[in-house]
Amino acid sequence: MAALIAENFRFLSLFFKSKDVMIFNGLVALGTVGSEELFSVVAFNCPCSPARNYIYGLAAIGVPALALFLIGVIWNNHTWNLVAECHKRGTKNFSAAATFLLFGSIMGRASVAPITWSVISLLRGEAYICALSEFVKPSSLDKFPAEYGAEVLAKIPCRDVPANLTKFRDEVTRRLRYESQLFGWLLIGIVAVLVFLTKCLKHCCSPLSYRQEAYWAQYRSNEDKLFRRTAEVHSRILAAKNVKQFFGFVALDKEEKELVQEFPVEGVQPSPQWNAITGVYIYRENKGFPLYSRLHKWAKGVEGNGPTPEGHELLFLAS
Repeated sequence: MAALIAENFRFLSLFFKSKDVMIFNGLVALGTVGSEELFSVVAFNCPCSPARNYIYGLAAIGVPALALFLIGVIWNNHTWNLVAECHKRGTKNFSAAATFLLFGSIMGRASVAPITWSVISLLRGEAYICALSEFVKPSSLDKFPAEYGAEVLAKIPCRDVPANLTKFRDEVTRRLRYESQLFGWLLIGIVAVLVFLTKCLKHCCSPLSYRQEAYWAQYRSNEDKLFRRTAEVHSRILAAKNVKQFFGFVALDKEEKELVQEFPVEGVQPSPQWNAITGVYIYRENKGFPLYSRLHKWAKGVEGNGPTPEGHELLFLAS
């Protein structure tokens, strides 16, 4: 158990550090597969009771998928950028296409884990067999004893059936597993087609060349890394300055003393500046020059969020 917990923490570390979308989605999928396997081993236990099987089986597939979807929405930066955008500026500056693109990005990223969970659950078949075993029609089973009904069929997932029904148990299990795995493979195929079409549509509608899009991705990654690193240093120096003012001295280690001497901090950024660089960003150009982020736009002194006679909204969301 300790090893499993350690592996989960290691996975979460990679999950939060990953910036590349494909690596990010791959880590989500792998983590979901591991979680589903663990759940099936230690948590899944079909009640083998009429009416309860169906609810329990669907809950075993649907509830974790819903929880993973909500977690994906919560952990997506676009979600909170959208909240900040609506709170500070509203969505009047966004066209319908931009709004659809934003929600599509949030929902698409959040759907990776729940779809993976559902696919693995269907391929394993245990939850599906548990949910639907009692609904198998006895008439569809050759020479099934008439005295047995849904109550006995509901016990098939637990293999708790009379000896004379063993062959029927194997047939029902095989039939339901076939259906479950068929739905799983169909879901994989549908998702693969949708992902392919989405990627094609994205590249066809993108106003950027392949090289510029790659540069934009590198810029966003570097800006985020430098901003976080600088904010950490700035906040540490500002905290040291305030602590020193309160106590008359501040206990700093060698590295912190060098930071304080090298980067003097005079004050803090006013709230309007923070608001200007916070929120949803759609790729725009100003007088033919690209603006790669809200911070970039603020540094260039470009005002407003919507398209202007000199600024062109290209409806391309930062992923």
